[in-house]
Amino acid sequence: MSTLLAAAVIILIASTVHAVTGFGYALVATPLLAIAVDPHTAVVSTTMSALAMTITIAVRQRHHAEWKVAMIAMAGIVLGLPIGLWVYGVTSERVLTALIGVGVLGCTVMVWRRVKVPGSVPVLVGVGLVSGALSTSTGTNGPPMVAAFQGMGYEPARFRATLSAVFAGTSVFSLIGFAVAGQVNTQSLWIGLVGLPVVQLGWFAGNAIFSRIDPERFRKVVLAALLVSAAVTLASALNG
Repeated sequence: MSTLLAAAVIILIASTVHAVTGFGYALVATPLLAIAVDPHTAVVSTTMSALAMTITIAVRQRHHAEWKVAMIAMAGIVLGLPIGLWVYGVTSERVLTALIGVGVLGCTVMVWRRVKVPGSVPVLVGVGLVSGALSTSTGTNGPPMVAAFQGMGYEPARFRATLSAVFAGTSVFSLIGFAVAGQVNTQSLWIGLVGLPVVQLGWFAGNAIFSRIDPERFRKVVLAALLVSAAVTLASALNG
């Protein structure tokens, strides 16, 4: 019960952050859940609860989404999912924890430095491939797509809606992969179920902030939280 309560708090924080920024759910949830449960369960649990979050935003904000761009990115993601699933299956818990921490740290730097890439079809497919591999290996699939959409100059509402459309599709395919590989356990199912109502609370809280707070100021708070999350996860791996 204490684990589920901790997971609910983590999911609430992650979903609020995601509702405000359009990204960051997995970057916040995966490292913190990896401390509350084992890293493999954390990756699957994050994917399950992220699906509820991304579908909520994609449906509510569907008129802002660039669906053609999302579909092109999804083509690359599908290609990358098996690669990540293989890494997930052969990696030890300590190494996976370290990978999550390093991944979060590196991706946070990408977002902080506003790394920009061209929005061409080959680039979108390539970024999607990396995102798909990260999705099924570490659960932190967001930053490559964030960098791509930053480079395309999307305004906040379109940025958030298009990212959520991509992430919703990624979560569906990732969960199918986890299920086929026999990686979905009872604990991850319970955390996923707990996350269903919690992400709705996070959506309302985050969306209220989205319409009131200066996005740049809140972005700095998110980046600080991600840095702390990466540091704690790496420390856990080193002391494991």
